[in-house]
Amino acid sequence: MNSRKANCLEESYDVLVVGAGHAGCEAALACARLGLNTIMFTVSVDSIALMPCNPNIGGSSKGHLVREIDALGGEMGKNIDKTFIQSKMLNASKGPAVHSLRAQADKKNYSQEMRNVLENTENLTIRQAEISELIVEDGRITGAKTYSGAIYNVKAVVLCTGTYLKARCIYGDVSNPTGPNGLQAANHLTDSLKSLGIEMFRFKTGTPARVDKRSIDFSKMEEQKGDERVVPFSFSTDPESVQKEQVSCWLTYTNSETHKIIMDNIDRSPLFSGAIEGTGPRYCPSIEDKVVKFSDKERHQVFIEPEGLYTNEMYLGGMSSSLPEDVQYAMYKTVPGLENVKIVRNAYAIEYDCINPRQLLPTLEFKKIKGLFSGGQFNGSSGYEEAAAQGLIAGINAALSVLGREQIIIDRSEGYIGVLIDDLVTKENHEPYRMMTSRAEYRLLLRQDNADLRLTEKGYKAGLISKKRYEAVQEKKNLINKEIERLKKTNVGANMEIQKFLERNNSTPLKTAASLAELVRRPELNYELIAEIDKERKPLPYDVKEQVNIEIKYEGYISRQLSQVQQFKRLENKKLDENFDYTMVPSLRKEAVQKLNLYKPLSIGQASRISGVSPADISVLLVFLEQQRRKREN
Repeated sequence: MNSRKANCLEESYDVLVVGAGHAGCEAALACARLGLNTIMFTVSVDSIALMPCNPNIGGSSKGHLVREIDALGGEMGKNIDKTFIQSKMLNASKGPAVHSLRAQADKKNYSQEMRNVLENTENLTIRQAEISELIVEDGRITGAKTYSGAIYNVKAVVLCTGTYLKARCIYGDVSNPTGPNGLQAANHLTDSLKSLGIEMFRFKTGTPARVDKRSIDFSKMEEQKGDERVVPFSFSTDPESVQKEQVSCWLTYTNSETHKIIMDNIDRSPLFSGAIEGTGPRYCPSIEDKVVKFSDKERHQVFIEPEGLYTNEMYLGGMSSSLPEDVQYAMYKTVPGLENVKIVRNAYAIEYDCINPRQLLPTLEFKKIKGLFSGGQFNGSSGYEEAAAQGLIAGINAALSVLGREQIIIDRSEGYIGVLIDDLVTKENHEPYRMMTSRAEYRLLLRQDNADLRLTEKGYKAGLISKKRYEAVQEKKNLINKEIERLKKTNVGANMEIQKFLERNNSTPLKTAASLAELVRRPELNYELIAEIDKERKPLPYDVKEQVNIEIKYEGYISRQLSQVQQFKRLENKKLDENFDYTMVPSLRKEAVQKLNLYKPLSIGQASRISGVSPADISVLLVFLEQQRRKREN
């Protein structure tokens, strides 16, 4: 598509980012920080880094994503460290693989702080206008056009439209053609995308009501306090700087009366009446969806969480809905502590256009349009953290493509970001994708605590991590390895001092000498405890000691996963021609041929994860490739 208009504004930039949500912010910052002249468009400057749903960052598996974003040079971790009002480490009683940091943000402050960073970043221009059309020439993006007719000539575009494309907010019989929080929707870009042959989906998500804090009786609820010792999200944040007074959240529950009101009015829910066309997220259902699907449950949790320090608005987590206004009031008032509640903003569902992400490469570039990248909820995912992670990768790769450098891919063995993107571009997703720890097969290796050790080097090579920070991580690795080696080589005998120490800590007495590492492995002991009998120990930073303890305690499991990763890498390293015609492979099942020709996988590993391609198909493909290799050599 090539659209030009006489007598209109025309400007040139290196990269253009469409959208200023969590994906757009990371994409724009990445491009600008890599030295490219970048312009970011938003339908409203007031919506930069907006949190239209729960104002929190992190949580189960999502905390991993934020740590990885930070390790690569992104901004989300730094921003939440500046603006959180409560912080908790989830799953702390379980193993380190599922520990996840979660912080409640001051909604307004989070947005303002991110906007401040963007506005003071060199090479970055912010523009309030709606992009209505993409300009593509010979299969390559060359520009974009605003609704007012202005032309922007660019070398790359990153689409981060979130939930704004042809958005519609719905509750009961009310349907407003707006984006989240009543902001303007983007109604014109979809047609341009479709004309370029881009396949679109219609998805939905929802949010609960916001209520007045003064109308809540907190005495009927369970108080949920933050951690005494706050752990920052960003590896570059001084831990002492985030130790501050925190606000409380609260827990209450629905009951049979709540459920009866919902069921008595279920025919008035647009979710069940057919008024909502889009597919919603299975793992974040509305309260009416939960009551219908889990009819045996007597109650559901409701988390009452503050929207910020300088507002009385409270978020009713767990009770998102698209029921009519009168029903919302009736059901909320049955919940203990909400009997006299006053709604500030009604709950609503929102429908929006997004793409089928299988049209993307693992770099998040469109397969059929060079220079066009995509990130965030526009890719069919849900969540601020998933959006930011994709925006960062899309932004980095858009910049690298303009600079003529090799783009980066994070694979499934390297990060949760890799799992997220691989699932989106390889698997069939018929609902908004949500990250979960169970999706990561190497999760013991991909812990949130070691994200810097895993990914800082990639961020450094891309150009977003400073040499000083990179060298600090390398030194941290050296300290960890040296200390582990020392503990393995340092033996203690079965003498009186050691036996008394073991007895005090309810640990089995030694019969023969043992290494300090063997003692650390015991469930009842750890690296900190054995300091008492470790005469040669030197002071080490807390994060180094944490890694030493984890690496020694879980060494057997970690070694097993590393072996699995080696097998995974072998398949990932067997590259496939993205233009290959799989009808040429004899004995390959028809379904496999269809799926492989549709997806055009880049490796045997990616091919093996495509739905409809069996292990037997992979074996046939491997045999064929080996035969072809031998023919070429002969």
